[in-house]
Amino acid sequence: MSIFHIRNWLASLTVVVFSSALYGSPPASFSSAKREAAKIYDKNLTSFYCGCPIRKEGKKLVPDLEACGYSIRKQAARANRIEWEHVVPAWAFGHQLQCWQKGGRKNCSRNSPEFRAMEADLHNLVPAVGEVNGDRSNYRFGMLSNPPNYYGRCDFHVDFKARVAQPPEGQRGSIARIYLYMSDKYAFKLSNKERKLFETWDRMYPVTTWESERNQKISNIQGWGNPYIDRTDEG
Repeated sequence: MSIFHIRNWLASLTVVVFSSALYGSPPASFSSAKREAAKIYDKNLTSFYCGCPIRKEGKKLVPDLEACGYSIRKQAARANRIEWEHVVPAWAFGHQLQCWQKGGRKNCSRNSPEFRAMEADLHNLVPAVGEVNGDRSNYRFGMLSNPPNYYGRCDFHVDFKARVAQPPEGQRGSIARIYLYMSDKYAFKLSNKERKLFETWDRMYPVTTWESERNQKISNIQGWGNPYIDRTDEG
């Protein structure tokens, strides 16, 4: 190799190393994504749906249920821990993949780089009270005519028979922008009804200061932001 080629190779390597240090790279797995998400929320430790303050107990994140007026519906152990919720459930973006047809989520996580990228996308991860995360399951979001109240002052409602969850008003805009982003980014289909709902929520509920800050933090790690938030920031 000539000196000229060596110099070019070293220059290219410097650019790659500098770019990686500056912009980081997307998490390679759901496990690594959860660690990154914890760093993102480190200065804003509040559960997404219920607004419960979160405290650290070693490596665990624990919601202060009394402070947010949360009533445990059924699962005390899960209610007393924070879990990283996929706003767009793994089922929604994964069940149409071939890997899912051959072995469900576990098979996709092991064998599909495409699924692992979707599963680890930080834009789709939020801290949630574990019981709420479990009860929401993979239910679609929507509006309920007579929503049951299972969780005290937490304004999150689930109709288990209809398989629909109604989120608090303060998070509907964020949920909408996450769904629209994930659908565009990974080309999974939303029903016409869902898309209209999310487009309505996107218009009704503007981007919050924290949503914009979170988007920038994620962009610094993954290398790209959510355009439904960036668009608003630029406007």
